[in-house]
Amino acid sequence: MTVSAVVVSHGHVRELERSLPALAPQVDELVVVANVPGSVGEVPPGTRVLAAPRPRTFAANVNAGATVTTGTYVLVANPDAIPEPDAVARLAAFAESRPRCGVAGPQLRWPDGSWQPSRRRFPTVAGTLVRRTPLRLLRPPYEHQRAHYHLDERPEEPVPADWLLGAFLLQRRAMLEELGGWDAGYRHYVEDIDLCYRAARAGWERWYVPAAVVHHAYAAVIDRRFLSRHTLWHARGMLRFVRKHPERLLALR
Repeated sequence: MTVSAVVVSHGHVRELERSLPALAPQVDELVVVANVPGSVGEVPPGTRVLAAPRPRTFAANVNAGATVTTGTYVLVANPDAIPEPDAVARLAAFAESRPRCGVAGPQLRWPDGSWQPSRRRFPTVAGTLVRRTPLRLLRPPYEHQRAHYHLDERPEEPVPADWLLGAFLLQRRAMLEELGGWDAGYRHYVEDIDLCYRAARAGWERWYVPAAVVHHAYAAVIDRRFLSRHTLWHARGMLRFVRKHPERLLALR
């Protein structure tokens, strides 16, 4: 069993200075994809830096990084995700124990150590409209959509998940190859939901493994502003998602 890590950087030099030294000792291969010039500074020994020929979507860069690696598992990590020393080993050991585990995600924590809701239900149209429009001022999602975020659950043992935030995901290479990788048509958001949804339809399990802990400075830009390029990217991503999976238009949970 080997683990290959892929980190995509879009000018995240400072974040990589903290995350790569924590990640490198835990994996067998480490590839950093520089989406734009100047995205990568000094890296740990043995790290391969892959320069994108032109700016690409996050998913396209993940696929490019995965293609040049050989591990049994492909770990996709954000530049601002800092794993605790045994996080990758715990994820890989759990995945090895379940042959149909295609995706395993850790417990994410904010930099101050508090819990971050990373295990979520697949989105519905109604729920998304509330979360991504001014309606959320009338019905705050963390109060009225607690089930979506699993806010009332703090499991101490691994539990199944619909999908998990793409900040730090261990994926079985066999699953990625079967699915054809990440969908590069997503600009920046929803690609992690799409990956987990396609995995579910293909019979691959997705698991939340709380014993693996990763600290993540989640920007949550679209949770703070109603109209920005990020909210437009997210809207385009959700439109792509429902075009690909129209049955979700009728989903109630």
